[in-house]
Amino acid sequence: MENPNLNYIDELSGGDIEFKNKLISIIKEEFPKEKELYYKLLGLQDYKLVAEIVHKLKHKISILGLEKSYNVATNYENNLKLGNPNLKDQFDVIMMTISNYLIKI
Repeated sequence: MENPNLNYIDELSGGDIEFKNKLISIIKEEFPKEKELYYKLLGLQDYKLVAEIVHKLKHKISILGLEKSYNVATNYENNLKLGNPNLKDQFDVIMMTISNYLIKI
């Protein structure tokens, strides 16, 4: 499993610590809410809405440097649009990895 990192955020911020901290703060605020909504909708088996949340989460996956996980999320989103949640277990690992990482930074 790949590890999240701040490389893209560092590059984007160009050394501006305030901007970097703002981006991290936004991710730390939005991710848990989106994750909670993801699991709620998943429980309702509303796969089209789940796909929309996965789409939002996938941008955070990318920002945190998780390229392989981004590909999994893209495939998962496309499958969900077809009513197929078969990549759920892989996506769950990604969600846990990000959750654990955000606690540490």
